[in-house]
Formats: sequence, C-alpha cells, structure tokens
Amino acid sequence: MNKTAGMILCGGFGKRLRPLTEKVPKPLVEIKYDYSILEGHDTYTILDKQMFDFKNAGVDRVLLLTGFLSEKIEERYGDDFNGMKIEYVIEDEPLGTLNAIRLGMEHVNNKEQCVIRNGDVVADLNLKKMIHQGEKSDYPLSMFITKMVSPYGIVEVSGDKLVSFKEKPVLDYYINGGIYFSNGEINFGDFEIGDIEKTVFPMMASENQLGYYKEDGLFWMAIDTSKELEQIRKEYKNREDKPWGYEKVLIYTEKYLTKELFIREGYQTSFHYHAEKDETMYIVSGSGYIEFEDRKEYFGKNDTVRIEPGKPHSIVAMENTVLHEVSTPHLNDTIRVNDFYVRAAQDKSISP
Repeated sequence: MNKTAGMILCGGFGKRLRPLTEKVPKPLVEIKYDYSILEGHDTYTILDKQMFDFKNAGVDRVLLLTGFLSEKIEERYGDDFNGMKIEYVIEDEPLGTLNAIRLGMEHVNNKEQCVIRNGDVVADLNLKKMIHQGEKSDYPLSMFITKMVSPYGIVEVSGDKLVSFKEKPVLDYYINGGIYFSNGEINFGDFEIGDIEKTVFPMMASENQLGYYKEDGLFWMAIDTSKELEQIRKEYKNREDKPWGYEKVLIYTEKYLTKELFIREGYQTSFHYHAEKDETMYIVSGSGYIEFEDRKEYFGKNDTVRIEPGKPHSIVAMENTVLHEVSTPHLNDTIRVNDFYVRAAQDKSISP
C-alpha cells in the first residue's frame, strides 16, 4: 500500500444542531461519554471516531479542513494524534466543500493518495479495503456509496387495501456516503466555489472519471440533526470501537453476558485468553476462523464455536463478520498475549 493522507471537512457551522454547535464545532460533538481514545479527555467525538479509523487503516498524515471554531479542534488534537501527523488548512471564509477540498489538495503532492471524508459521518466501512481498491482502479476518484435507509416507515398496498407495514426499511437505492478516495490530483474544472457534490462530481461522472466503493449492511450515519445525534448516542451507549471493528454489550446479567462483535474483513482481534470466562461464538454473518495455538477452526454463517477458559485465541475475519459472544458474566476477563494494533492510552486490557 502506498502512502495515504487523510482529509476531513471540519469547517461547517452545524446550524441544525444549534445551540449545541454555537460553542462546539460539529465534528467535536460527543457521541459517547465517559470514554475516550484521547488521553486527558473523557468524551468520544465524531472526529475521534474518524481519526481512529484513519489510524487503523494505515493513514499516517491527516489534513483537517477547518474554519468555524478551528481553535477548538487544534486544541484537542495538536500536531499529533496516535502517531499520525496532523495539519490544519483553515478556510477564512466559508465558500463550500469544493473550495475547502481544493485548498486541502494544495497540501497533497501529485503522487500522494488521499481519503477525503465529511466531518459529520460515522461509518464502519473498511477504509483499508477502500484504499486498496482505489489503488487498483482506473478512476482518479472513487466514492463510497451505501444503501439508503428510509427515514420513514413505508406501507405496501394491494388493490384497494393496505397489506403491510415496514419500519424504515433499507431501500434499493445507493447514496453518496461522504467518503472519497483520490489517486492524485482532482480536476476541479472551471468550478471554484460551491458544493463539490453538485459541481465537480456530476462533471466527473459525465466524463467517466468517477468510480465507487460499496459495502452493504454496515453501520452508517450522517449526524445533521438532534434526532440523529440522539440515535448515534443510543448506538454508542454500550459500544466501544476497536482497531478491528467494534464490540457492543447486548445483555449483562448475574448469570450471563452477551456481546456483539463486528470484525472487518482482513482484520483480527488480539491473541488473547480468558482466565474464567467460558464463551460460545454464534456467527450471525460473515466467515473466518478462530486461531488457536495449535490449530485453526473455520466458521461461516450460523456456525457456533466454543472457547473454554485459558485457551489463547484470535478471531480472524475473511469477510465482514458479525458474531454474538455468549459467555459467563466476566465482563473484564481478557488477557492479551499478542496485540496487532497500536492501542490508545486509555484502551485498557479488558477486551480483545
């Protein structure tokens, strides 16, 4: 993989989230409290999640395209985040996403790859895979697309009667997911200001210069309103992002514990064991294998794998994998033997 820079649009006013965004830039809106990947902080923000994903995709330099309340963002991240070099490109006057990205691209050399993303999107896509596909693509720019979830419930009719209801279904339409991969320079044509989505992208599409990357069935949300902020905070109430994906506590009682684990294709958990916890993995979707010290046990959808206490293992995903881990109620009983990722300062050894 070639050197890849990251670029995040952070300069918006977040008008639809006011009064919250009058003193806090939209990318720094908290999505989880009492948890942080930044030492000295106790909250997890939209931008924290995006930076965390960049780090675990191999990005080593991030350009933050700022404007409104830029100083708040600089105060939080400084010039280094978890080993990534952080640079700031400040737009003095907001002239749309096109101008902000154009200014950012002046800091990217002609042969450098770049992942560009909107500063209000939380998504579990596999950035490493998107970069790899973009490197091999003949298109100079690729867009992440995702299936649209209806914001409303829908009804189905037959003849003159209503026959069924569907609550906010996934529709057979793809939308712009707000994340892009550039193989080098971007041709802005004669456009200088405005929204890049309404100017440059339609031009590139008409000239067969715009490709796409898609992953279906993963979590994606643009945080634009208080209702969406409430939804993302609900999602993160019992969830923690991991270098390989996330884990979420579904049920925790005195008798048993159930977690949901999402592991991205090509990633794996640490090599770890549990001193007391006896667990069974139920594979909801995807495929991969459990690597033990002496063997590999492959799994697919609907399979179950039991892991006894004291057995060192790692879960390896050959495709995006969701599994439910049902175990005895030992929430923090995890001992890492070998880790494969750079952990944040506050990421204690309580989970793989």
